[in-house]
Amino acid sequence: MPSLGLFTIGFARKSAERFFSLLQQAAVRRVVDVRLNNVSQLAGFAKRDDLRFFLRMADGIDYIHLPDLAPTRDILDAYKKHKGDWSEYEAAFLPLMTSRRIESTIAPQLRDGDCLLCSEHEPHQCHRRLIVEYLQQAGWNVTVRHLM
Repeated sequence: MPSLGLFTIGFARKSAERFFSLLQQAAVRRVVDVRLNNVSQLAGFAKRDDLRFFLRMADGIDYIHLPDLAPTRDILDAYKKHKGDWSEYEAAFLPLMTSRRIESTIAPQLRDGDCLLCSEHEPHQCHRRLIVEYLQQAGWNVTVRHLM
């Protein structure tokens, strides 16, 4: 099975300076956007087109959006808008990854040194952590460092 060293990061509660410094210090090569909605006005400096530009300016970091690693609108709304329980989110998200067969359809696009991006400040209750754990359980040799 493939071996990958991945990072994860959330942009919430970080200044642009802190966010881009963390990526540079970790020597991230590419940011993999795993958000469902990456053009929201609430994203500030992390809106898709702005982010792509800022990443190029920050040591030429590449950018790719892989929406198949994002939750569905229904899963996201149940958790965010309707104040759902995290365990229910996980119970809905993990079968989605299974149905999408991310270990064979999407994960091969990942490269060593990639950084999964979402909005949540910490990975504990964020699907970026679930993606990594899913790949590990699928037999991938994935190490992860959460940038905070």
